[in-house]
Amino acid sequence: MKILTSRHMPVLLGAAVFTIILAVYLAVHPRGISSFVIQSYANSAAPLALAALAQTFPVLTGGLDLSVGGIVALTNALASELVQGSPIEIAFGVLTVLAAGALCGALNGALIVYGRLQPIIGTLATGAVFSGLALFIRPFPGGDVDTGLAYAMTAILFGVLPVSTLLIAIIASCTWAAISRASLGRGIFAAGSAPQAARLSGLRIERSIIAAYVLSGLFAALAGLYLGFQTLSGDATIGVPYTINSIAAIVIGGLSLRGGAGSPLSAIFGAHALRAISAVLLFTGAPPLAQPLFEGLVLITAVAAASLTLVRDPNRLKAFP
Repeated sequence: MKILTSRHMPVLLGAAVFTIILAVYLAVHPRGISSFVIQSYANSAAPLALAALAQTFPVLTGGLDLSVGGIVALTNALASELVQGSPIEIAFGVLTVLAAGALCGALNGALIVYGRLQPIIGTLATGAVFSGLALFIRPFPGGDVDTGLAYAMTAILFGVLPVSTLLIAIIASCTWAAISRASLGRGIFAAGSAPQAARLSGLRIERSIIAAYVLSGLFAALAGLYLGFQTLSGDATIGVPYTINSIAAIVIGGLSLRGGAGSPLSAIFGAHALRAISAVLLFTGAPPLAQPLFEGLVLITAVAAASLTLVRDPNRLKAFP
């Protein structure tokens, strides 16, 4: 029997917050509990969950990716141009969208590792570039995304299991299983906890940081693609809220902005909790500015808590997973 350690506490905290907020959401929803309510809630939370997963990997290295929203916008615009036509053309379009996101992430990683830019500065600049490219591709909302594929990706199985939730669980668990036991994954954790000690032990931190940002770009592309499935079109401005919301989601889920430890479950729980909070505020008649205000307060609290922790513990050379 395994004993719960401090590493499990953030995930348990995120799960508890999500459970409580989901119960409130279902209690105040005008239509109560139904297949339609479950399906619409899961589909609305799916892009944010993918964006939060995109933010998770850079945060584990001790950085932040402020280009998530730009990549979401760029890949959503690409999806509205490419994910249509014959099955072969649709498959090519999906692969192209995902490749574009991974390439954006690789650029971010290269600028940080080889260009020696701070992650916040580097990704803030590239995010503006990606948003500009999205406007070039899709200056006005429109385009087309294959209806059949979109329907399949937003459906619900047996009236209880949304396809979006199932796919996110599979993708996140497979990705995590692939990297967590490999040297690449250990390097990602080590980059956020004890980079100098990791280098002395032979871990290739630079390669792991680039991999973290490639994964970030890939998951952001999945978010942009899924937004295309929801709207059946593209919009170059659709990614604007996803940068700050992805950060707020991982904080609500219990992931520390200090880096070095965490789980994708925290991002998934936090994203679904944040989306439920937005709906609860809407159903209870709260003013439209209540949600951004809440997200800002969450981020301020998280940054303040992290700063206090750093003051108390200036020596961050800790053992990493």
